[in-house]
Amino acid sequence: MRRMFCRTLAGTAVAFLAGTALSPAFAQAYPTKPIRLIVPYSPGGLPDTVARTLSVHLSKALDQTVFVENKPGAGGSISAAVITQSPADGYNLLVTDGPLLTISPLINKSVTYNVQKDFAPVSLVGKAPLFLAVNAGVPAKTLDELIALAKAKPGKLNYGSSGIGGIHHLTAEAMKDALGLEITHIPFKGSANSIPAMIGGEVDMAFASPPSLMGFVKSDKARLIAINSLKRSPLAPNVPALAEKAPGFDFAFNVAVLARAGTPKDIADRIAAEIAKIVKQPDVIEQLQAAGVDPVGGSGEQLASALKSEGDRLTAAARRANLKPE
Repeated sequence: MRRMFCRTLAGTAVAFLAGTALSPAFAQAYPTKPIRLIVPYSPGGLPDTVARTLSVHLSKALDQTVFVENKPGAGGSISAAVITQSPADGYNLLVTDGPLLTISPLINKSVTYNVQKDFAPVSLVGKAPLFLAVNAGVPAKTLDELIALAKAKPGKLNYGSSGIGGIHHLTAEAMKDALGLEITHIPFKGSANSIPAMIGGEVDMAFASPPSLMGFVKSDKARLIAINSLKRSPLAPNVPALAEKAPGFDFAFNVAVLARAGTPKDIADRIAAEIAKIVKQPDVIEQLQAAGVDPVGGSGEQLASALKSEGDRLTAAARRANLKPE
């Protein structure tokens, strides 16, 4: 599996950039018809929220209708098919999180798309960090105290995740490795189950997005211990980043916009430029941060590089967790 992971991800940045065609003259007229943002998840999740925020502002910026369609299922293959079966003209765009592109194809046998061959990178919208939270009954109020507790009782503490191979699972496994901890994994079917289990004391801790946790934190049913990004979050500036204990630790995932491979580069660049301006607007920054996204507004080249880095980190964590395609 290690060889398979490495072969699959090693050429991501180069292959992505090669998948964006040179600019034809007709691209200057873009867009002349509505643009569809495809989300590979059900309504209400983070990529869906990002897509709906972008759709409103892109419609104004491009003077054209931009609408969202949710196409969940089959590890992203349903949404990917919409893109790959449409013309490479920039009118069908995928709005997704990085793990769907970097890990799902490697651990989910039902995935039919090839990330490097089928997609062209358009925009790195932002980064989405996860908080590590413990339930109110855990006798640790800080990261240092949690580390000490875990080391004093190896294997006694446990954590819940949204499922085997998900970003929550792999982040926790990477944390265990980086900090030398023994904590037991309890997988659930989605965060909708793992977070209530953590709040109710069925598991001691869990990684989750800010919107999933903040209500419980305010009601003192959960306590934020750390964040999985390189720096602290403005949503909770007193909560340390795991990178403060494990330098370089960064499992905040990318939020991306992609097009079909072969999409003219000037079309992709125009979309990226508009998104870069949109995510710098104060009201959009507030909306995205509330949804758990730190805005970036990077180019297709930046996205390709970010996905390569994310894939490398998640691949290493998957190897440590002994994951195999299922």
